[in-house]
Amino acid sequence: MNLIIKKIRTLSLLLLIFIMVGTIGFYYIENLSFIDSLWYSTMTLTTVGYGVPENFSDEGKLLTIFLMLFGVGIVLYLLTNISLVILNGDYIQEYKRNKILKKMNKMENHIIICGFGRNGREAARKLKLFNKPFIIVDKKELAISDTEFKDEIVLLGDAINDNVLQKANVENAEGIISAVPSDADNLFIVITARQLNPNLKIISRASNRNSISKLKLAGADNVIMPDKIGGNHMASLLVTPDLIEFMDNITIEGSNNVNLYEINTQNINKKYFKNNISELKIKENTGCTIIGYKDDNGKYFINPDDSQIIDDNNYIIVIGKPDQIVSVKKYLVNELAS
Repeated sequence: MNLIIKKIRTLSLLLLIFIMVGTIGFYYIENLSFIDSLWYSTMTLTTVGYGVPENFSDEGKLLTIFLMLFGVGIVLYLLTNISLVILNGDYIQEYKRNKILKKMNKMENHIIICGFGRNGREAARKLKLFNKPFIIVDKKELAISDTEFKDEIVLLGDAINDNVLQKANVENAEGIISAVPSDADNLFIVITARQLNPNLKIISRASNRNSISKLKLAGADNVIMPDKIGGNHMASLLVTPDLIEFMDNITIEGSNNVNLYEINTQNINKKYFKNNISELKIKENTGCTIIGYKDDNGKYFINPDDSQIIDDNNYIIVIGKPDQIVSVKKYLVNELAS
């Protein structure tokens, strides 16, 4: 395909040269205007034809013969190659791949999802809920019937390879979710990703409990065992059904009755630093309740006291109804944002 494209470029250049030669020739030989010279040259090369003007010189006729014998052949050969490009689906696919690569190169603070099975899809749905940009990396193309993610960026390839993650712009990514079925492949992905971006937030899946420590040693920030989470959830539904049902109704910025929202104190006005939680007046202004606080040492405080001191790069976790969460966002932007 690249060879055909090169041919088209070369032939287009030759065609331009023949048009200019014909134009200059008619201009000087027949003393025609530039527009008329260009007209006769183009008409000859495209085989449209024209009536021979009166007093057409022998030199002009020889120039016309030259253009018809050599220039017309180039035009036909050029059209043949263009037809091959149009009819060849590989070129369209290559064009789409190049377009996707250019888009990925411009992305920043995105998430890379490696492996698009059940876990990868659920992660993608949650990221879409947050309007968080992400790139899907998988060995297989999405099915035609998979319309839910038809507008997302899909990079075909094996994520254990450095060049695949580099194409996904891992150097500028915020995080990576390694959700391929094999623990060994997840281990390679974690090692590769950590080497390419030391500041990357890495979440990995694990099928075997013994793999957790290895994945964390390789550089994973968190390791999730889907089977364990699913089993615990099913057992909890029998032991504490009402509590689990209530927890299931809590989502993170979703559409359920109860939502959780995380506030990064870097986004609030600096005047609130070194003050306590009560001075934020979130409950009074939004209806949301503060249920957690995380300091810069990673320590969590459940149901923190109003006397909890606010500091930079900390997190406040609130709970409320969807409309109250919206109020928190508006309140932060209008009242607290720098």
